Amino acid sequence: MNNSFLPNTSSTSTWIWYPGDYEIWLGNQMNNRRTERGAFFPPFWKMDSHYVLVEFSKKIDLASPEEIEIAVEGKFNIKLDGKLQFGMPNKFTIPAGKHSLNIKVWNQPTPPAIFINGKTIKSDSSWKVTYEDKEWIDASGKASDTSATIYMNAEGWSDFNASDKLPSAYKLSTEIQNPVKIENIENGQLIDFGKETFGYLRFHLLTGNGKVNIFYGESREEALDKKYCETLDKLSVDGNSVTDEALADTKPLNEEYILANSKAFRYVYITKDSGVDYKEVNMLYEFKPEIRRGSFKCNDEEVNQMWNVGAYTMQLTTREFFIDGIKRDRWTWSGDAIQSYLMNYYLFFDKQTVKNTIWELRGKDPVTSHTNTIMDYSFYWFLSIYDYYMYTGDRHFIEQVYPRMQTLMDYVLGRTDKNGMVEGLTGDWVFVDWADGYMDKHGELSFEQVLFCKSLETMALCAKLTNNEADKTKYDGLATSLRSKLVPDFWSDTKQALVHNRIKDKQQEQVTRYSNMFAVFFNYLSPEKQQIIKKSVLMNDSVMKISTPYMRFYELEALCAMGEQKQVMKEMKDYWGGMIREGATTFWEKYNPTDKATQHLAMYGRPYGKSLCHAWGASPIYLLGKYYLGIQPVKAGYSEFSINPSLGGLKWMEGTVPTPNGEIHLYMNEKTIQVTATEGKGYLTFSSKTSPRASKGAIEKLDGNKYRLMIDGKEEVIVNYK
Repeated sequence: MNNSFLPNTSSTSTWIWYPGDYEIWLGNQMNNRRTERGAFFPPFWKMDSHYVLVEFSKKIDLASPEEIEIAVEGKFNIKLDGKLQFGMPNKFTIPAGKHSLNIKVWNQPTPPAIFINGKTIKSDSSWKVTYEDKEWIDASGKASDTSATIYMNAEGWSDFNASDKLPSAYKLSTEIQNPVKIENIENGQLIDFGKETFGYLRFHLLTGNGKVNIFYGESREEALDKKYCETLDKLSVDGNSVTDEALADTKPLNEEYILANSKAFRYVYITKDSGVDYKEVNMLYEFKPEIRRGSFKCNDEEVNQMWNVGAYTMQLTTREFFIDGIKRDRWTWSGDAIQSYLMNYYLFFDKQTVKNTIWELRGKDPVTSHTNTIMDYSFYWFLSIYDYYMYTGDRHFIEQVYPRMQTLMDYVLGRTDKNGMVEGLTGDWVFVDWADGYMDKHGELSFEQVLFCKSLETMALCAKLTNNEADKTKYDGLATSLRSKLVPDFWSDTKQALVHNRIKDKQQEQVTRYSNMFAVFFNYLSPEKQQIIKKSVLMNDSVMKISTPYMRFYELEALCAMGEQKQVMKEMKDYWGGMIREGATTFWEKYNPTDKATQHLAMYGRPYGKSLCHAWGASPIYLLGKYYLGIQPVKAGYSEFSINPSLGGLKWMEGTVPTPNGEIHLYMNEKTIQVTATEGKGYLTFSSKTSPRASKGAIEKLDGNKYRLMIDGKEEVIVNYK
């Protein structure tokens, strides 16, 4: 990128930093908060850090002198036209004319960041940043040529729009929540907050001398099980102070005492020595403020409840980043995150948290392992980036992140076999899914090849967006080659499906749902083979069933893509409705309808190991928005969209899907469709047994009973059909 004269891109200033650095730093703070029964539990993958020395630069052209306000996180110097200026001033005057302004910042503990505010000069994404300027002075005093320096555009969040809103001081919001029920059980109190929640326990008037033990539970059983609950805290009170024993953190006793670590729970069981007392306990609920821009309701109250429970699950797992579950991991996982992004596009349309999570997951070069060490999770990372572009239209982000796409794909390509396919090598975790039966992870898995192929296609699309024709040609060729091998190498006429894997070029016997359903909605198979798979795999109970919401997400998407919305509605009501009937207030990491009582709480060989608030459980948000309301972008940022609504057995439905700068609202019953779109244009496609009528526009007849109508303009369009 050249450092040419650039106009200011915004009317307000924001704090800016090297792209991805703040997100990586903030991710380190979040990912290292996990505890297991009071023990610190960090991630097991490579953790990167921010660049500690960053240069910020901008070319400016002033009609008159201008004073700028300067705020910096770190130690800094200023150069104007290559000349160092005195000190580290908080205000600086720049003369009229053309100038080069350079600010170099060093900050070891937190990412170097600057905030500049003047009449026309403002810190924003038009500034250039580099972590090495390659400038040196030779014996004659001549400065070196810095043309080899790699510049990026700065990044920042719109939230940090004042000099005193320091990025390093970022905190989520909190508010007080009170228990709904308190029971005295044995020598302690069981406190019920009524539903799954997340935050800091808060004691009012904690006094005396002795120990306080706090046992957290997503379920009543977990909180009361002092030996096996997943999370706990221990306090030591000595009359003047209280010590959090896990953190070795001592604070003076005041009117209120708030635990230093936030936890996930519905229930809390507290026991204490007789010499300790407190007046009451409540909590500070910790959350990221989000507006629910998407909505859905229909005639079926169970479906409405599914949508609402899904939305609350997303609310709890949308934090600084999109995390997996709020109790156990509290980490960013790429496979979980891509589903959160998709659900987010139909609920919050929070672009910033998507970008934060993509940056954080990728980390820095060199690449030493797959994302989260999982092969499939690297592929989801690639796929999520083009999804982001399609929903938001943000091409700038693609340009910023593309170099890190290149280096991760170089790593993947360096681990392919003689057939150009990926296999699990030493250090690779080949995950796929948590299965309730045996799943072979050896050799070439058809599922991994399907994801790899889609990742190569994604690389080609992003290369085109960044005007990198050589890369586009390269990745198009690799994708075409791999795609041409999928059916010949994995399709079995005997099984009438893609087999699960090949070992030493030989097809194995097992058939699983994974590659077959992904091949359907990626459109990698002929219509004839898709219909065969629907019967032989997706609707065949003899093929190992899926018991995680994670892969039910894709299984039901494949069925929806083939027009099976009625069947999917039944399965959603059975599966997600089943969790609600078991008392779920948020959706779980895994659900097996045949489990009974406390079996629903167990996972990983631990009685309460299962997460009862897991982001990937909120699938109905996405499925109802994309395949029942039927709304999705056709061109980037909803400049063109498609609406293919399906009642799927409902009598009526109504909902809103957010777009970058507006929304699409749809109401549908068995005779009427009403659509309002506040931006973009696109076709409403529907079926009717008789000739339909529209309040606006000309309806076109397609094949069979299909019709379409162009929606173009903000006025509501009403279609009568039958």
